[in-house]
Amino acid sequence: FSYRLGHSTVCSIVKEVCDVIIKTMLYKVMPKPTKDDWKKIAKQFWDVWNFPNCLGALDGKHVVITAPANSGSQFYNYKKTFSIVLLALVDAQYNFIAVDIGSYGKNSDGGIFAHSNLGKSIENGTLNIPPPTQLPGTNFEAPYVIVGDEAFPLKTNLMRPYPSGQQRHDVQKKIFNYRLSRARRCSENAFGILGQKFQLFNRRLKSASQYADKLVLTTCILHNFIRGSNISHSDCNQQSAQCTLYNIPRQGGNAQVGAFEIRDLFKRFFSSDAGAVDWQMDMV
Repeated sequence: FSYRLGHSTVCSIVKEVCDVIIKTMLYKVMPKPTKDDWKKIAKQFWDVWNFPNCLGALDGKHVVITAPANSGSQFYNYKKTFSIVLLALVDAQYNFIAVDIGSYGKNSDGGIFAHSNLGKSIENGTLNIPPPTQLPGTNFEAPYVIVGDEAFPLKTNLMRPYPSGQQRHDVQKKIFNYRLSRARRCSENAFGILGQKFQLFNRRLKSASQYADKLVLTTCILHNFIRGSNISHSDCNQQSAQCTLYNIPRQGGNAQVGAFEIRDLFKRFFSSDAGAVDWQMDMV
């Protein structure tokens, strides 16, 4: 004797399970970091990936979905598929610090970041980011930064590579790009691990876009839970939605200045005795 559940029944069960996981676990495994948490993350990036003052690696992943009815080209991306975007900030241990899920596939990663809770919070200074601190072995202060690829804008708290044309004849810029690429690899590795754990990322999701958002968020929560999130949540409690970056309010803010000088400061640091690593010369 065998009993098979209907499609609608299974869908209802999955949605209910996702709702419960999000409600009870999000604040535990993806809390809003405190200043001490950010410092711990930055230390791990320096110890493991040789990038100081780094708060996380930022990147976007397209999750392929069945084209929603009457959606036009909103979800149609440059890969010629329909998708929603998982934008994630990842720590040095491949845990998700913050995620933004559900943006249209046609949008760029930089545009999604600018309108996300995380991007707005960085602009208005509500992320508990510690004040600038000295780079290891130097007297030069630098702010804490996030690393990303060319899809993101250069800001005082967001570093992107130098254009390829500039690094061709500039060894220091080439070294900076290599070190930044090495640090932001954490986000790509995290997406790879996520895809291996949850095979739904290897096929087209047939759920409605709003339910696909819940599925993706649930997998990110379970990813952190399985790996054992290293971020403390001593300041969090079950009733406080403000303990997650996923739910922080979106507020306005102004772009900051001095981003070019800060990137040049990191560039000089990586080429100095204090910031150099032995295997650098193999790349030059």
